[in-house]
Amino acid sequence: MAITDFKIFSGGSNRPLAEKIARKLDRPLGALELKRFSDGEIWVKYGENIRGSEVFIIQPTNPPGDNLMELLIMIDAAKRASAKSITAVIPYFGYARQDRKDQPRVSITAKLMANLLTVSGADRVITMDLHAAQIQGFFDIPFDHLYASSIFVSLFANISENLVVVSPDVGGIKIARSYAKKLNAGLVVIDKRRPKQNIAEVVNIIGSVEDRDVLIVDDLIDTGGTFVAAIEALKLNGAKNIYGAITHPLLSGTAIERVQSSQLTKLYVMDSIDFRPEGKTDKIVVASASDLFAEAIRRTFNNESISSLFDIDKG
Repeated sequence: MAITDFKIFSGGSNRPLAEKIARKLDRPLGALELKRFSDGEIWVKYGENIRGSEVFIIQPTNPPGDNLMELLIMIDAAKRASAKSITAVIPYFGYARQDRKDQPRVSITAKLMANLLTVSGADRVITMDLHAAQIQGFFDIPFDHLYASSIFVSLFANISENLVVVSPDVGGIKIARSYAKKLNAGLVVIDKRRPKQNIAEVVNIIGSVEDRDVLIVDDLIDTGGTFVAAIEALKLNGAKNIYGAITHPLLSGTAIERVQSSQLTKLYVMDSIDFRPEGKTDKIVVASASDLFAEAIRRTFNNESISSLFDIDKG
């Protein structure tokens, strides 16, 4: 099959990242019309023939909900236009925090997302740093889970000779351990409780951070409350420079102001969400995941293994 038989399209959620990915693959983004009726209803039309093509649709599903609807409608339109296969490239997989029924009468939205994507016509999903890795099991179609650690580790390789990696909760231990192993650093875990959504209290710090430089790793930062609480607790326990490597910068409400006024040295995030901090803070650095996604798309099209792109420490 000729290389020209795959096409890349972008929704409106994060076109800058999609453009970077397309440049890495040396091809333009496909022509697509996205319009809205006066009441906000979304209308999609592909501006070129995609019959028989392998189609990759790049669209993170962070709020507002229109981003998710755009993706579903784009998939449906591609299916009805006789695309050979449709891969949803979702740099940030939204609604993943509700991945289990942890109290009565609540939804498992991560499973709902899986159902919606599958029913709309997606043949494969590529995403990065899920909130919970087991969400992959909610899908009955191929699912590739990439990790930003391959990018972050290179950024922090020489940042300190006295570094410890901190997991902000018990659920993040596996990824934090992988960072610690690759950076030849110690491992610390924060024991916290969450009395309600977006509120977290640090109960205990498991491990020593006294006179050590610290790297906090996590999949997302939303209001910044949990993150800043962790910084304060680490400082009280004697930590020196504190860095963050957090993949998805939701940064809602006053999160940027919280980060800026905290004792954080620097926060590194990915461009999985169209976040542009210019003029707002000098503590946030945005790194690009475009190389990672471009390589995943290339290998997927060529039927090559992409396991090296999402291999996390098995030890």
